[in-house]
Amino acid sequence: MKTTIKKVVLTFVSVGCLTFAQAQKIAHLSFDSLISLMPETKTATEAAQNYLKGLEQELVAMQGEFESKYKEYQEKEPGMSDLIKQSKQADLQQLQTRIQDFQRQAEMDYKRKQAELTSPIIEKAKKGIEMVAKEGGYKYVLDTSPGASVVLYHEQTDDILSSVKKKLDGMPLATIPGTAPGTPGIKPLPNKGNNPPPQQKGGK
Repeated sequence: MKTTIKKVVLTFVSVGCLTFAQAQKIAHLSFDSLISLMPETKTATEAAQNYLKGLEQELVAMQGEFESKYKEYQEKEPGMSDLIKQSKQADLQQLQTRIQDFQRQAEMDYKRKQAELTSPIIEKAKKGIEMVAKEGGYKYVLDTSPGASVVLYHEQTDDILSSVKKKLDGMPLATIPGTAPGTPGIKPLPNKGNNPPPQQKGGK
């Protein structure tokens, strides 16, 4: 008797789960691909690269100052008194420490700037996904970007990337902080990636 009841319950649960799953309309897209197709991404990339270039120039100037002072120290060291030698060495050490601190802070500052520039793009993309999902009656939209999801099988889902991209094309360009309104046709930048400021040269 108990076995029969258990079978009936399991059958009811299985049918219920199947009915629920069939009632859910699921879609998927690659969020990374969607972001890369948005024209604002080029504007943000250009702004980020210009910001990085400014940090790199400052770092190069500081490294040049260190190398110049170190070369001068090496040339004059034989005729220096111990007191002057210790003072020069302390100055060089302080400058080297400042360079290292600047490099660490620049890396964090660059990441913060990237997040600031891409935030409005991400928000716009999510809004477009929400609009398409509601229009299509989708209950779930899965991100199939590499490393972003554990989805292994999605044959029964619809890829709505093209629909969302079409929707975004009809929306105003996202405003990127600190830049003029974006315009189509901006040439892609060289693929420098998200490289942090160059590492400081080893001390001599």
